[in-house]
Formats: sequence, C-alpha cells, structure tokens
Amino acid sequence: MILLVLLASILIAAVTIYQYGEQTKDYNEQRFGRKENATRYDIEIKLKKTTYPVTTANLSKIFQDLIYEIAAIHKLTITMYDMNGKLLKSSIPYDFEAVNEKPLSTEIVSELANNSNHRILKSDRNKGTTYQSSYTYINDTRFKRIGILEIKVAQNNDEQQMELEEFMSRLIVVYILMFIAAISLAYFLSSYITRSIQTISGKIKETRLNKRNEKITLSAASSEINSLVDAYNNMIDQLEDSAVKLAQSEREQAWREMAKQVAHEIKNPLTPMRLTVQSFQRKFDPTDENIRQKISEYSETLIQQIDVMSSIASAFSDFAKMPTQRKENLDVIDVIKHALDIFNEDFIHYFPQEKELFANLDKTQLIRIITNLVKNATQAMKADEENPRIEVKVSSDLHNVIINVTDNGKGITEENKKLIFEPKFTTKTSGMGLGLPMIKNIIEAYNGSITFSSTLGIGTVFTVTLPKT
Repeated sequence: MILLVLLASILIAAVTIYQYGEQTKDYNEQRFGRKENATRYDIEIKLKKTTYPVTTANLSKIFQDLIYEIAAIHKLTITMYDMNGKLLKSSIPYDFEAVNEKPLSTEIVSELANNSNHRILKSDRNKGTTYQSSYTYINDTRFKRIGILEIKVAQNNDEQQMELEEFMSRLIVVYILMFIAAISLAYFLSSYITRSIQTISGKIKETRLNKRNEKITLSAASSEINSLVDAYNNMIDQLEDSAVKLAQSEREQAWREMAKQVAHEIKNPLTPMRLTVQSFQRKFDPTDENIRQKISEYSETLIQQIDVMSSIASAFSDFAKMPTQRKENLDVIDVIKHALDIFNEDFIHYFPQEKELFANLDKTQLIRIITNLVKNATQAMKADEENPRIEVKVSSDLHNVIINVTDNGKGITEENKKLIFEPKFTTKTSGMGLGLPMIKNIIEAYNGSITFSSTLGIGTVFTVTLPKT
C-alpha cells in the first residue's frame, strides 16, 4: 500500500510536469502565431499605402521608421533581408549600425525556398532566454517575392514556471498527508493481520508429536485466518490420533525387536547346553572310575552357560529401565582414576587437566561410562597394531565436566556412524550391542551429551559432557 502510494505520487508528479511543459509549449506557439499574423498584416497594410515603389531596394526606405513602431506595438523583433539573405532593415538599431552586418544564413534561405509552406520556425536558447523565430517571404501587391521577413519573440515562461511550482508544492503537501495516512493504515492493518498470524505461528512452533497440543481460538479474525485456524485445529486432531497410533506401533515394534534379540541371545548358550546334555547321555557309564570328574566337567559347562544367560537377562533388564540417579558430590578425577585401575593394558594413559574436579554425579554410573568407553577403545585396536594408545582426558568449563576418550584404532566407517548408538548394533563378534545405548541413556538423564568423531584407519574420539550440578 505504501509502495503504491509512493509510485502513484511519483507518476502523477512526472505527468504533471510533462503536461505543464506541453501546455506552455502550445501556448507559446499559439501566442507567437498570433503576433506573427498581426505583424504580417501591418506590414502588408503599409506596403499597400506606401508611395514608394514596392521593390526590394525600397524596403529599407518604406520601413525606415515604421519598423520600430510595429515592433514596439507587438513586442517583438523584426528583421528584413533581400532574397539572398542580405540584411536590409532591423528593429534593433545597433544591428543596423554594426560594422559587420550579419546576413541570413544560406541554409535558412535554401530551406525556405524548398519548404512547401514557405515558412520556417526556429527555436534557440541564449543566456537562459528562449527565442522563437519565423522566416517567411515579403510579397508586393502582386504577390511577387521581394524579401525575407524574420520575426523573433523572446518567450518568457516565468509565470508558467511559478504556477507549476505552486501546483507542485500543493501536490507534495497532499501526497505527504496521503503517505502518512497510508503508513498509519498499513500499520494498523498489518498489526491486525499479524496479531492472528503470530498467534498461529507461536502455536505451530510449540507443536510437538510427543505431547498434547492446544488448539487455537481467535475471537476476531478474517475469514482467511479462520480457515487457517480451522486447518491447524484439524491437523492437531489428526496429529493426536497419529501420535497414539505411532506410539502403539513403536511399542509393538520395540517388543518384537527385543523379543528377537532376547531369543537370539538365549539360543547361543542353549545350543552348547543341549550338546553337553546329549553327550552326557551317550557317554554316561556308572561303572566308569572317572565318572565323578566327567560329571563335574559337564556341570561346570552347564553352569557357565547358565551364567551367560543370567548376564543376558541382567543386561536387557538394565537397558530397559531408566538409570536411577544417586547424586553425590564426588571428585571426578579420583573416580575415573580408580575406574581405570581395573585395566591391565599399559597403553591406556590418563591425563587429568586439574588436580581436583568436583561434580554432583552417581559414582557407579560414572564408572560404568568410563569402563564401557575404554573397553570399546581397547577392542577397537587392530590385532597387528604396533603402538596401540588410548588417552583419557578430563577437563572442565564453567558449568560442565568434559571427558575425552581417544584411541588410535581402526576407526568407524561412515555407514556405521549413524548406527553407533542404536540398540543391538555391534561390530564385535561377541556382545549384545547395548553398552553405548545404555551409557547414552545415563548421560542424557543428567542432561549431558555424548558425541564422537572418527577417521577410518586413524582412530576415534568420544566426548562426554556432564553438568557439574
């Protein structure tokens, strides 16, 4: 709206200036035409009443004094030339008295002769004043050409210019008022529209799939905004239905995946247990003198597989439940040092950046985080690695504890990077792939974060950030 008003004001101003220019030009031409006709009429009357023979040579005598009178009456300049353009008489005395009399240019003489109307109009500007001139033939009483008449008028457009400036000043005032009115109207109109849109935008930003979303209610709005609100409210209804279905589907899918994984992990120890029992049945001989030793070996094998099944059940149980936080003010530097003492590898190096670093964390969970990351790092080492090295660094900033675990192992491939925290994902020949997802749950329960960067063939860096409080 503001742009349209501005463009309209500029276009109208341009059209007004152009129109005034055209009107001034037409007025000057009509005024000049009237003066020219009246002057030619007076000259023809004088030629009819003169006692001199009407010839080219006598023109200066005929209009010796009359030329000044006619020029004064009509307020213009009159100059007479012979047919070749030589100056005969002028209403400007100093032109006549000048030593070097200026003849009419041969171009004008030739153009006048070739012009079908035998009339030429010229305009020129000198020292800020516009002059309009006409060139016609002077005829005797028998319409014989005896000379060339030049009539020149100085056009004074000051009055029209003042009128244009006055009109433009009034027009500017009107458009300034219109511009202010347009700005005010646009502001209130846009405020009215954007108030509803901001309400809708705020609700859309707050829309979440995992929570109950409120519908939009507007007391006064345009039909278009109401249509948008209705569409949003319908979307909220459909979103809630979809969220319920999605949650149910995810739970069912999670149970299916968990059931498959549990079944797979339980089958692994059941197979050797079955083989052990079948072997015991075939080879059992009560009279064998080593029967007790064989029973002990069979029992030991079964107990080992039962322990594996028990550890599988415990792992799935720990992963399924959210870790219970028991915050206590502990020295992170000292806890991590003791957590690393269980590893016998001499290529594990500890670099605490501070002597003491206290934070409110669960000691058991912190140890689980460190041991899991370091254990994964040791397993990531290549079998033929010449100089294996694992570095554990601990530092802090104003609000967080930062733990870096770096290894120079084989690294993580691009396709495995996006699956690294997925349950049951593992690149090892043993294990259930629950370690990293479990510690990720622990870290996020503290509102912390775990990230990693890895380069294939160079190594991996895991970074854990935990808040101090």
